[in-house]
Amino acid sequence: MEEGECVGKQAQGGPRRRLIWDPTGNKESVAWRSVRSHSCSLFSFFQVFTKYGKCYMFNSGEGGRPPLTTVKGGTGNGLEIMLDIQQDEYLPIWGETDETTFEAGVKVQIHSQSEPPFIQELGFGVAPGFQTFVATQEQRLTYLPPPWGECRSSEMGFDFFPAYSITACRIDCETRYIVENCNCRMVHMPGDAPFCTPEQHKECAEPALGVLAEKDRNYCLCRTPCNLTRYNKELSMVKIPSKTSAKYLEKKFNKSEKYISENILILDIFFEALNYETIEQKKAYEVAALLGDIGGQMGLFIGASILTILELFDYIYELIKEKLLDLLGKEEEEGSHDENVSTCDTMPNHSETISHTVNVPLQTTLGTLEEIAC
Repeated sequence: MEEGECVGKQAQGGPRRRLIWDPTGNKESVAWRSVRSHSCSLFSFFQVFTKYGKCYMFNSGEGGRPPLTTVKGGTGNGLEIMLDIQQDEYLPIWGETDETTFEAGVKVQIHSQSEPPFIQELGFGVAPGFQTFVATQEQRLTYLPPPWGECRSSEMGFDFFPAYSITACRIDCETRYIVENCNCRMVHMPGDAPFCTPEQHKECAEPALGVLAEKDRNYCLCRTPCNLTRYNKELSMVKIPSKTSAKYLEKKFNKSEKYISENILILDIFFEALNYETIEQKKAYEVAALLGDIGGQMGLFIGASILTILELFDYIYELIKEKLLDLLGKEEEEGSHDENVSTCDTMPNHSETISHTVNVPLQTTLGTLEEIAC
């Protein structure tokens, strides 16, 4: 593939397709092949401009076409594409600059339909001479808005993009900065400002992007969206062509085996499984939990205080009761002692003794003191 060309694949994998792609886009040099009765054509890809130049986006949903879906995961149930990178068309390198690239291959990014491509920073490379398998899985991330977090609602779009995303924010910020400072826009930037001429691109636009990258934190503040969809990927590769298929491919494409190993690649992108992983940010401490904890602690401490006071009253009551019982016990003992002392009959009055005739013997034997007293 020529330098500045790339392939973008959107989130939802379509039915299996195999195609031979010429990056120049000439229909005469494109050989299409259908697999499982699903045809693929030039219109299956949507042209989009990035910092690398013209790229092709598969399953973009643009042009009123509904997104393609797949009914099961695994190899062969996504997008399978064969590309000829045509290294002979690469421009020669005469010196090293910041934009000089030495690699051969294509760069690919997997993203959702609502997110614009940002392939210069988020893309991964695919090398010629290999069949690259990319197993992906969808992740749905939910972040909290202020005051718990710093996310921004995805519904708050920009002038150039209907939905908010980090890449849309970056592209929008870079576009506004270049238009304000250079009165033009680069080829991958949206809007209606005139495109930068080669002189403006070299003398103003590129240096302005370098300055913007240095003060990015102060000028381009792109917060994380509250709802984000991303795709994890696992890559594996096998060598092509095999010894058994080399002769067949040479005859089929009228190319040598060396040319095939240096220019042909196969990219197979598919979902690992038809499920997704959810990562949700939760509040560390909510107001309801705070009030519940405060109420629980207050209930515990107030309850403990009342119990302590009741126990104190109970102790005083038991102490007074014990003292009273001791006093009552002493009075009962004194009363019983008095009863034991007065065991004899009551002595009669003097008047009563006179009214009765008592025969007292003249000589009686004196008894004890008690008998005398009685």
